[in-house]
Amino acid sequence: MALTLICGVDEAGRGPLAGAVYAAAVILNPERPILGLADSKKLSEKKRDLLSIEIKQHALAWAIASSSVAEIDSINILQASLLAMKRAVESLQQQFNVSPAFGEIFVQVDGNKCPKIDLPCEAIVQGDSKVQAISAASILAKVARDTELYALDLQYPNYGFAKHKGYPTAFHIEMLSLHGISAIHRLSYAPVKKVMLLNLGANT
Repeated sequence: MALTLICGVDEAGRGPLAGAVYAAAVILNPERPILGLADSKKLSEKKRDLLSIEIKQHALAWAIASSSVAEIDSINILQASLLAMKRAVESLQQQFNVSPAFGEIFVQVDGNKCPKIDLPCEAIVQGDSKVQAISAASILAKVARDTELYALDLQYPNYGFAKHKGYPTAFHIEMLSLHGISAIHRLSYAPVKKVMLLNLGANT
């Protein structure tokens, strides 16, 4: 009897003022269960890192993709998030060809909108707390984005990206005001736009 394989999809990084938005797609192996899967926001960084390794080792298939800062500013964060999800699913499809005899892939996405993909798809609000494959995807996406922010912290040491991961903390806003906008800040976001306008005003 053919099986339906659940592909969980989630994103990370819609709220931050800087860096790409990431998405992951995961098909878990029912014969290799992973204990402790949960919404990535409810896990410690150490736990996420450990689970990320386990997911990559034991899942039937997984893929991570992103949308750039330029894409976020061009098409808005919602569309950029959906584009990253689409890229993750398509990358997973390329890696993992399911034979008709084995089954089909059914995509379940965290949230209330589905990316434009050629697979059956269902959006589930708070899916990262309800579906294990979505929980796994949320972990991979979050770990991948945090890894990027650690790297960006070395490139742009004035902003404290390693601490706040680009989120609009008081410290981040203060550093933005002090040092101005970097090449990886999202110009379409209100706090960044405000600093940009203030700087323009100061230079006129």
